[in-house]
Amino acid sequence: MRILLDEDVPVQVLEILRRVLVGHQIDHVDTIKWKGKKDPVLIANAASRGYEVLVTNDLGQLNNPDECRAIRKARIHHVTFRIGDGLRGLALAVAAIVAAMPRLVEDLAGSSGQRLGEITSLRDQARHHLIDPRKNPPPYW
Repeated sequence: MRILLDEDVPVQVLEILRRVLVGHQIDHVDTIKWKGKKDPVLIANAASRGYEVLVTNDLGQLNNPDECRAIRKARIHHVTFRIGDGLRGLALAVAAIVAAMPRLVEDLAGSSGQRLGEITSLRDQARHHLIDPRKNPPPYW
């Protein structure tokens, strides 16, 4: 699949997705010099250049009549996600995108027609645990 990341997607996600989505072409609006294009034009251009998926943080596109029409007409899959506040919110969004995209792309490839997707945000909870080796050392500590 050809996937386009909108300018509101952290550009750092590009190289990670290229590694986890081997066999797919992933581009970022910044790297193809499309930054600043109005959404309806961007969507039409993306579809005419063979992109099948647009990933964006612009949650308002589906509530804007012109943008929604452009998405429907382009027949491009439209995937959204949310970014929380601050660096922690950014980190959670990046992690959610990277974790979701392999399965999401697989599901889109198997779909019969246009789909709208939403990447579920990760919760701001601990995703680790700590061990005090003084109290619970590994066998050869």
